[in-house]
Amino acid sequence: MATLKDAAAKKPILATIRLLVPAGAARPAPPVGPALGFYRLNLMAFCKDFNARTQKYKADTPMQVTLTAYKDSTFEFVVKSPSVSWFLKKAAGIETASSRPGHNAVSSLTLRHVYEIAKLKQSDPFCKHMSIEALCKSIIGTANSMGIEIVKDL
Repeated sequence: MATLKDAAAKKPILATIRLLVPAGAARPAPPVGPALGFYRLNLMAFCKDFNARTQKYKADTPMQVTLTAYKDSTFEFVVKSPSVSWFLKKAAGIETASSRPGHNAVSSLTLRHVYEIAKLKQSDPFCKHMSIEALCKSIIGTANSMGIEIVKDL
């Protein structure tokens, strides 16, 4: 149960903003500028902090950001790893998924690819409680819905 001190320490939330920003390429231009400027948040502070946090990723890797803006013009944000579909497309070497999944297979991947993607996704703050097996099953389901076959060995 939260105490009175904890309740007083919480800041009132103004908005929750979800963005898709390329790694290491946050600039005070669209899409970041208009989204944060509307709530009068410090654009340069976000850009510098985001670019510092994502410097270990390759440039143009789409990073999902969930930003919480508070009424006193401060903010906090969480950077998530790229989506599973992006990882699958990169591993399979394709641009788009199948237009008819289940009928047309556009590519195939091995279980090793699935395991490597699951290990990367396990570092995500919202997936760290999931087991590798559960993540692999989820990734295989995503691959099937994209028209990518999962095989034991190529």
